[in-house]
Amino acid sequence: MIGPGICGTPDEPAWNPPAEVVERSRLLGAATRWGYADLAAVHRASVDDQDGFWRAALDDLGVELDGEFDVVRDDADGREFPRWFPGARVNAATLCALRHAEGALAGKVAVVYEADNGRRRQLTYAELADRVRWLAAHLARLGVVKGDRVVLFMPVVPEATVAYLACGMIGAISVPAFSGYGPDALAARLADSGAKVLITADGTTRRGAAVPLKVTADAAMKVDGAEPDHVIVVRNIDTGVEMRPGRDIYYDELAPDPVAVAVADTEANDPLTIVYTSGTTGRPKGIVHSHGGFCAKAALDFGYGFDIHADDVIAWIADMGWLLGPLLITGGLQLGATIVLTEGVPTYPTPGRVWEIVERNAVTFQGIAPTAARAMKASDHEITADLASLRTFASTGEPWDDSTWRWLFAEVGEEKRPIVNYSGGTEVGGGVAISYPFLPMEPASFNAPMLGADVAVLDQDGKPVAGEIGELSIMNTFPGMTHSFWQDPERYLETYWKRWPGVWVHGDLASVNGSGTWRVHGRSDDTIKVSGRRVGPGEIEAAILLDRRVAESAVVGVPDDRRGQRAVAFVVLRPDVPAADHGDLAAVAEKNVGRSFAPSVHVVPSLPKTKNGKVMRRAIRSQYLGLPQGDLSSLDPATPIEAIPALG
Repeated sequence: MIGPGICGTPDEPAWNPPAEVVERSRLLGAATRWGYADLAAVHRASVDDQDGFWRAALDDLGVELDGEFDVVRDDADGREFPRWFPGARVNAATLCALRHAEGALAGKVAVVYEADNGRRRQLTYAELADRVRWLAAHLARLGVVKGDRVVLFMPVVPEATVAYLACGMIGAISVPAFSGYGPDALAARLADSGAKVLITADGTTRRGAAVPLKVTADAAMKVDGAEPDHVIVVRNIDTGVEMRPGRDIYYDELAPDPVAVAVADTEANDPLTIVYTSGTTGRPKGIVHSHGGFCAKAALDFGYGFDIHADDVIAWIADMGWLLGPLLITGGLQLGATIVLTEGVPTYPTPGRVWEIVERNAVTFQGIAPTAARAMKASDHEITADLASLRTFASTGEPWDDSTWRWLFAEVGEEKRPIVNYSGGTEVGGGVAISYPFLPMEPASFNAPMLGADVAVLDQDGKPVAGEIGELSIMNTFPGMTHSFWQDPERYLETYWKRWPGVWVHGDLASVNGSGTWRVHGRSDDTIKVSGRRVGPGEIEAAILLDRRVAESAVVGVPDDRRGQRAVAFVVLRPDVPAADHGDLAAVAEKNVGRSFAPSVHVVPSLPKTKNGKVMRRAIRSQYLGLPQGDLSSLDPATPIEAIPALG
């Protein structure tokens, strides 16, 4: 295990950027040209002078909006329902592909696909634009018009990028659906969106096993209200599937020369995509993103937050059904970078798959989830791939534990590659907190809020606090935040705007110290409150992971008559730990976390996770307490909920 002195203590920077990283920064270069003295001044302007800041940023990042718009933000429908760049004309397909089809980027690789069976395919920008125009013409031929919804139940094959942009080109609204969904979850999204067309594949693979997407889609479409007019099927794993005449057609059997159609005249606030969140109960929430807002936010986050340039190669395991899939396409391709889409999981077919992809594609920017990093660390796999091209790591989706962050930074990154930590969500179209690579970084933390976002930590009375855990809240609105929930504005208001007037309550616990270091401690509804004191489960999990024997941990709060709640930990041991060598885990946990929050410990074979690797704490708690589970459609079958014991 990496000791605390190797790359800084939790209160000291582990990363101190060298001059070349500072000099390369797009954001610092723009700030200098704009006349700002430092990052704080730029951030203040991005909040206080949205009109001036966003006009300058869009121009600098090459986000081309046609026509004049009088204001950046129009609040005529209320603070909670802003319109961005009203009146401007913009189309995501043009920004991400069509404009790059000629000139310097035409022959450059835009999209690379890496299957978990070793197959690799790619499209240049010119080829991508040609495919987008071709599929857009076919969608129009099938009767799809501006405003119609098209569900994308697809793996991250190149055709998924084509489909997402083809929908945008004709003004249709894409509805990406997670490729791991079962029939009920897919049916809910087909029905709720009122989809006119479904684009899917015969199947995908996960850990080498076939996942029959078309079979799932057929079962979903038997549900009342869930059958679209047409289904387009991509041959991905070459398995025979049932095709219904008149409804289903293979992607490769679409005519090679359809009648061309024009790019739709989309206004900045016209919907581009609906990304559904996977709630544990109830109807899924359709997060609506627009051509103008989402493109602006994606360019800002990738260009200024990640410091992506046209010479970058970005790799990230990101399903189309989670925000990261559309965000990777919209952010990376707008800036002329190459994106590498990876099917499957990071540790199959080899524990070093991620690093092999880095070497094979000369990746410069590698996204990796903390859960995946923990699995890699626990495997003790020796990294033999050449990582010379790799400049930066990135992570999102869940908090880091300190020891795994240090492993990635020091042992894999050799202390010369920063980890750009990025936290936000589907509802805000990207990030609200970031670890800028040109600033010093403390382990497992964030060094600034994202530009444009007026972020604060609020106590239970709604007052800003420093040095203690509170509700991560947003005091303004910015491009990229959802326009509402699809056909459900009241639920949108109830979810984010009800607690304090005019304040967006994000749903995460966070803290910020006096030096401006931010930490996210997990979801608010995962909070554990012991004897009146709140703690995020991530803090206890991180303390448990300091034990070399523990590969993974998940902590939940359960009722306790004396203290209100108590913590219960479920841990997965490393493969090399003997079954009997864990009797003292509870004592070790108490030593690391302190007696007040010390959990009882259960050793389990696996932790229930979503198919994109997030630990399902609420499902764990429900299983342990014998409560109704709700929607488990995103559960990875390889991590069954039954691995969690019931309270006895």
